[in-house]
Amino acid sequence: MRKRRKNSRGLSQYVPSALLFLLFEAVAVTLWLTKGNLFYLLNFSYIGACLGLGTALFTAGKRYARHFVQVAVGSYMLLYLGVISHENMQIEGFWYYLFLGVFEAATIHYAVAKIFGPLLFGRGWCGYACWTAMVLDFLPYKQPQKPRKKKLGILRYVMFALSLALVSGLFLMKAAHLEEIMFWLFLAGNALYYIAGIALAFLFRDNRAFCKYLCPITVFLKPMSYFSLLRVHCDEEKCIHCGKCLRTCPMDVEVNRESRKRKNGTECILCYECTKACPTKALH
Repeated sequence: MRKRRKNSRGLSQYVPSALLFLLFEAVAVTLWLTKGNLFYLLNFSYIGACLGLGTALFTAGKRYARHFVQVAVGSYMLLYLGVISHENMQIEGFWYYLFLGVFEAATIHYAVAKIFGPLLFGRGWCGYACWTAMVLDFLPYKQPQKPRKKKLGILRYVMFALSLALVSGLFLMKAAHLEEIMFWLFLAGNALYYIAGIALAFLFRDNRAFCKYLCPITVFLKPMSYFSLLRVHCDEEKCIHCGKCLRTCPMDVEVNRESRKRKNGTECILCYECTKACPTKALH
């Protein structure tokens, strides 16, 4: 009887992983049936399976779990969708399809992962599927080594405005071969992001400096992430204020407070490093 109960408790830990897979499967089936394109079924089923398997591995205590998901999803989107299929999945691609009035590729991706999805899983995209962070997270500064430069956060809004202005300008000028231009912008944009991301990481001794100061996608992510259903909770009665969670958090989130208004609360990437570091299990 005890063994049976232990097994049922163990299996219940994997329910969130199964629900995450089923969520993406629901999106996959819905888009397949409404758009009449088998690609959407395969695409979102693959992403959902990677996320489900990765979170299950994390639950099982495998430290490589998040990197597995990052590489599996990030490289698929960068290499297959971007380089091979010539789809611009960066923010410029979102503006491009939005101006065309077409609900395809980047507009679907942004709607699911970066505009409405954060209401459920916050900035989980940044922690598990971003192909820029996929590389940056292998750099040596997993925990920030220097204080955060708050004023530099304005640069993300500058990048956001520049991306919108660039694509708007191409449409206003009625540039020829626009689809081909968008592909080359995707390649150039990714090269710029990697160079800037690696340079900032070494300059600030912080792998996630690019995410904090330069990434334009956070303009979409921040407001929705405030209301995220999936988030790290803190039992403040158990917290002994040792500061271990604050030192280990790559995004400088004031995770030892339960309030949604905690400092940098909308920037949590659900890496759960803080839950591993907490000596009293106050975080869950």
